[in-house]
Amino acid sequence: MPLYGESFTTWDSASFTRTVDGLLSVLLSLKKKPLIRYQKQSAMAKRLATEVQFQMQQEGQLFDFRKSDTPPILLVLDRRNDPVTPLLSQWTYQAMVHELIGIRNGRVDLSAVPGIKPELKEIVLSSDQDAYFQKNMFLNLGDLGANIKSYVDEYQTKTKSNMNIESIADMKRFVEDYPEFRKLSGNVSKHVTLVGELSRLVDQGNILEVSELEQSLACTDAHNNDLKNLQRLISSPKVSDASKIRLVQLYALRYEKFQGNAVASLIDLLYKNGLSEREIASLDTLMQYGGASQRQDDLFSNESILSRGRSALKGLKGVENVYTQHQPQLGQILEQLLKMRLKEASYPFVENPATAGRDRPQDIIVFMVGGATYEEARFVSMLNAATPGARIILGGTTIHSSQSFIQELVQTQRRMPSHGTDSARGRRSQGGIALQ
Repeated sequence: MPLYGESFTTWDSASFTRTVDGLLSVLLSLKKKPLIRYQKQSAMAKRLATEVQFQMQQEGQLFDFRKSDTPPILLVLDRRNDPVTPLLSQWTYQAMVHELIGIRNGRVDLSAVPGIKPELKEIVLSSDQDAYFQKNMFLNLGDLGANIKSYVDEYQTKTKSNMNIESIADMKRFVEDYPEFRKLSGNVSKHVTLVGELSRLVDQGNILEVSELEQSLACTDAHNNDLKNLQRLISSPKVSDASKIRLVQLYALRYEKFQGNAVASLIDLLYKNGLSEREIASLDTLMQYGGASQRQDDLFSNESILSRGRSALKGLKGVENVYTQHQPQLGQILEQLLKMRLKEASYPFVENPATAGRDRPQDIIVFMVGGATYEEARFVSMLNAATPGARIILGGTTIHSSQSFIQELVQTQRRMPSHGTDSARGRRSQGGIALQ
């Protein structure tokens, strides 16, 4: 079911009805009648927020819950305000699986993995039913590998096995050589297989190097260095076409207003390296969707970067350091909301509350029109753990990977009445990309 109507500012009618019904169902199940705030610049967020408010009033008896001292907040946001987060490579377990393989209704299809055993061709990832996954879903790949290694080491000690295990590949061989370990370890052998496949895909796609440049583009302002590295990676046969496109998309977003930006020459370089016109056209689509003129907030201001620290992937040979500086813009919005500093001029209430509505909220339900990400889900989990008394829930029209995010935009643009047959070369000065 498509999300958008005939533009990036309008709902598909069936999708709108389904989203309203879904949000109302969530509120009823949680027994919450929230105050509703929305992102002012987003017509879709405003329409959704207004309709949910209207339906709560129409169904007053259903929403007649005991009032709390601090009313819950439903915050309706729009993905357009942060198109960077869904474009980035991920390094925590759940997010990596979704980005590199895909999670659909809690299931992961591993049938394409080389040498996969029949019982592992499709696996279930559920934080409710899988204690190991629940414990490790937000860990980075290195820490995850170290956790699995300690489990294998414990088994080796019990069985007096002396196989030398130093890498993820060694663990995969150990699981294959010791079928009794698979029986005893239950879910752990499943995760050894999954982590092994993630490691293989990281190596195959040169993702560590790609991710380092992604992080630089998302979090720092170093044009000359970024451009040099981007030109090198576009010309590298080790980097996938999808990664090359994403890097240019991030560059175009970051340096859209920079007078010396090199988007035109980068597009030419993409063509020279064999990318198709159809692939390259997605750059123009992204800028029409989430360029500076479409965003409410300054995505690249220093204020929007919550952390510039580095985080190391450690624990096993074969897993190197990588930048993980980026924090989703949602983090800043939620921190401002919890500190009661979120500007009403930018995030107004559907109905102005009494003074009680301006107290620090305890229960916050965030809904992202255009799709949330597992990186944002991880941030919400961390914020819940770090903020006593806060209970934040994140939802959205979907959970995006970089691939699904761009696919949704491209498919929407093809349905637009104004969509024509101009080439990507002919359109590349549009969509707010400043070309020199």
